[in-house]
Amino acid sequence: MAPETHAHPTPLDDLPPPPDGPGFDLLHGVRVLDLTTSVAGPFATMLLADMGAEVIKVERPGTGDDARAWGPPFLEGESLWFLSVNRNKRSLCLDYGGPEGRAVLHDLVRRCDVVVLNQPPRVAAKLGLDAPTLRALRPDLIYVSITGFGLSGERADWTCYDLIAEGYSGVMDLTGAGGGAPQKVGAPAADMLAGQDAAFATAAALHARARTGRGRTIDVALVDSMTRFLTCRIVPYLGSGEVPTRSGGTDSVIAVYQAFETADLPITLGLGNDNLWSRFWEALGRPAVAAGAGYAGNAARRGRRGEIVAMIQAILREKPRAHWLALFREARIPAGPINRVDEVAADEALRRRGLVYRMEREDGSAVPQVGTGIQLDGRPNAPRSAPPRLGEHDRAVLTEVLGYDDDKVRALAGSGAIQGETRVP
Repeated sequence: MAPETHAHPTPLDDLPPPPDGPGFDLLHGVRVLDLTTSVAGPFATMLLADMGAEVIKVERPGTGDDARAWGPPFLEGESLWFLSVNRNKRSLCLDYGGPEGRAVLHDLVRRCDVVVLNQPPRVAAKLGLDAPTLRALRPDLIYVSITGFGLSGERADWTCYDLIAEGYSGVMDLTGAGGGAPQKVGAPAADMLAGQDAAFATAAALHARARTGRGRTIDVALVDSMTRFLTCRIVPYLGSGEVPTRSGGTDSVIAVYQAFETADLPITLGLGNDNLWSRFWEALGRPAVAAGAGYAGNAARRGRRGEIVAMIQAILREKPRAHWLALFREARIPAGPINRVDEVAADEALRRRGLVYRMEREDGSAVPQVGTGIQLDGRPNAPRSAPPRLGEHDRAVLTEVLGYDDDKVRALAGSGAIQGETRVP
């Protein structure tokens, strides 16, 4: 059936094509079995795929990854959340709850270097997906677990989402207006951080395995990753006993480091050292302020933050954002706009760095993507394949990776272990 077309123009229509050239190949030859769902695990495996690994994404027949149902918004029936973290993968629909599907899964484990899952330890053990069981199939396996609270301790089997992890970590207590309610970060921060941690640890474990031949068990917890994100808040508390509070982003160890209003649109401004402090006032034509009594050094300025912020705010309200940004850029003062998501997506500098683009599928449909965000040898990464449709690669994985013949594929389809619509000649 031909894909639906969106009735109204969307930002997708205006996106540039992907960067030219081959994709990164640093992990070429590494095969990853992705048994995860939602965001953290799929993001981890997409990062590995972006670096060249072959990723086989195993999904439940019929429904697939939980994120496939997350929406609206949808693009031609597909969840845009799912599309954001699943490129460069092949999708295999497999019910491994029964003996036929479990045998297929075990065959895959034997042929994979890495297995990534996001089941609590009790559930993983019940499904036969714990590290000892899978490592019995392949002793040098890199086993990667992403859970809410880790593989050990009294919280190990507690359920968790990004929201729950943000609450545990302390970041929600510091996010929001001063005196207002705590707020979640405006993106799935714990999921993305945990996914990045899992990918980083996997790459390090693969490097070590090349020397030692040993498999590893990697234990990543959303709460741990999100808590580590607050390192620069927790360590100062531990050394001083001072508990930070919500301030609407106006409190910082740097005396002037916040958003300010202008005559039209807000800007951000960071004066992180004495040199920037002096250059700032020189750019404003008021060098005497920088040398004023009580302003020598960041600690002194922090003690007078209120009066300094009020003084700067009164000046910045006199002219529009464009004026101030041009002036500060010329003076090499760290400052910038506060962009909306639509402005970020349209940012030509980001587009030239290959960060936002559209991918064309063989059927003529297109999907939007945000790139790897890493330059290698002077160029951005190029994607190899669009996020897969559910079960798109069933037959390819079974025949090419596992070497199954057509009769075996038919038998698996007949047993219900794989989707019945898998095409067999």
